[in-house]
Amino acid sequence: MDGGGPGVRPHLTFWSFQGKGEEIMKELEVLDIISRYQDANGRVSGILGDIQQKYRYVPEEAMKLVARELKIPLTQVYGVATFYAAYSLEPKGEHLIAVCHGTACHVKGAAQLSERLEKELQIKEGQTTKDGRFTLEGVRCLGCCSLAPVVSIDGKTYGRMRPEDVPGTLAEWQEEEEK
Repeated sequence: MDGGGPGVRPHLTFWSFQGKGEEIMKELEVLDIISRYQDANGRVSGILGDIQQKYRYVPEEAMKLVARELKIPLTQVYGVATFYAAYSLEPKGEHLIAVCHGTACHVKGAAQLSERLEKELQIKEGQTTKDGRFTLEGVRCLGCCSLAPVVSIDGKTYGRMRPEDVPGTLAEWQEEEEK
């Protein structure tokens, strides 16, 4: 690669040159995201937010590219990515299942809900299913204490959940998703 020509980037460093056009496309997508924030304040946060939305996490390689393109230290980009809970450095599933472990939910059986979800999805909290469809997370509080215990699937709240409700709730949610 000579790096010349209009629109050609001379430093394709991540996801690149592994014999797959997909990796090059990912880098070009990240470069496109970065280009939208050249003159904006808070651009690192905005860029990382768009990367998170596109890939469901912020890859290390993307952070390196952001640092290089913005001419800022990688530690600054990494600091933003790790400070805010909205960003994940690990791939997330297409759908997020959150089990509330706040005080009210804990007292009313959140641990048993987590165990049942782990059994049904065959993963532990903090993990993503092998097919990449679901990520199961424990959260401190969903703010629905009067409905405890609570599970949220992609932001939809399911209150007063019992472990025996889990299979039906997952099936109901999947039916709604298919519509």
